Amino acid sequence: MTEAKVSTSTTGEPMHVSVGALIVRDGKYLMIDRVNVPRGFAGLAGHVDEGEEPLAAIMREVREESGLTPTNCQLLAEEEVRNNVCSQGVPVHYWYVYSCEIAGEPVLDPKEARSIGWYSKAQLRELPLEPVWSHWFRVLNIL
Repeated sequence: MTEAKVSTSTTGEPMHVSVGALIVRDGKYLMIDRVNVPRGFAGLAGHVDEGEEPLAAIMREVREESGLTPTNCQLLAEEEVRNNVCSQGVPVHYWYVYSCEIAGEPVLDPKEARSIGWYSKAQLRELPLEPVWSHWFRVLNIL
């Protein structure tokens, strides 16, 4: 396993760099129900590895978590997010969120998720979202 890229937050705390994919098809959003901490429904996401660029990381994460091939990813937002504790206990993450076009059909990876599927905005409102994805859906004016 490659090491997550570590940086320092604006307040001097250790910080990981993370990427997330907003994937939309026919008005529905691709979400996984995460097996690992932080739990909840989330877009495809993960840490940027040491020496890796965010764009390469999002393309890798989309493939790893869904079997989909990203064909075009455009940066939508980036921001330091506090109180976003990951499985390694790091409380701050600098996020890059991309809108990704994809090819193929999603495949469940049971090491990553209990389920993978497409959800309307109305359905998203009812899901127990991972907190950072609640944040991004608000920031991007989706929910």
